[in-house]
Amino acid sequence: MTAPTGDGFDQKARDAVYRAMFTRRDVRSHFTSEAIDDEVLARLLLAAHHAPSVGFMQPWNFIVIRDVARREKVRDLFLAAREQELPEMEAERQALYRKLKLEGISESALNICITCDRERSKGSPLGRWHNPEMDLYSTVCAVQNFWLAARAEGVGVGWVSIIEAHALKALLSIPGHVTPVAYLCVGRVSQFAPRPDLETHGWGQRLPLPELIMSETYRGQGEAPLKSTVARLKSVEAEPHGQRVAPAVPQREPPKEASALSFNSLNLEDASASR
Repeated sequence: MTAPTGDGFDQKARDAVYRAMFTRRDVRSHFTSEAIDDEVLARLLLAAHHAPSVGFMQPWNFIVIRDVARREKVRDLFLAAREQELPEMEAERQALYRKLKLEGISESALNICITCDRERSKGSPLGRWHNPEMDLYSTVCAVQNFWLAARAEGVGVGWVSIIEAHALKALLSIPGHVTPVAYLCVGRVSQFAPRPDLETHGWGQRLPLPELIMSETYRGQGEAPLKSTVARLKSVEAEPHGQRVAPAVPQREPPKEASALSFNSLNLEDASASR
């Protein structure tokens, strides 16, 4: 892994960042039996650990779950929660809901439960005095870092949210002051789908971004040039294979020579944003 010096990203680096974002998928049905090497998993966790956190609280923990029997118990929790969720669906959508593949708990190489320790920054109200939920939001940033890094490594991730939290806490011996934020299925995959599964199966479609942009106030009208520019841009999902996904822009400064830094280098901390 390398940590380039300088503030700028060249076109190739920008393309890689956007590609990871646009081709990231919530994987449920394409996991293979291939194991995840600890070197790869360590890189993913390090990426997650360098997520932004309000007040630099770093409230996350990562429970790695490999045991097959334990994962089967988690899957039982999922199945029970799915049956509880089903009656809340509109009647015409229940049949489609039953057909959807919504987890890969047993099929993936391993599971990871990312939690939020809500007492970790107990003595420091910075950023939480008026918004006490910011520790939860910070943990979600760690989930996203993990997910994007996994996509760059060719590793699939599926977020299983259909689980009753108290039951999961009991199964994983999570103490009361710790909140499970994300239960992730992690593993090598046979493919990354060109579009999200729920879009492919007709559950929903990506909303047009221009309709979500507001000006100055909620539902405020305006920003027509920005909306027009957004409408012209296409994500990698709509581009032919191999075509550039990030628009070329002039460099603000001449590119500086990159220097490779190992994980053991103290300079890695300097190259990472703490917030």
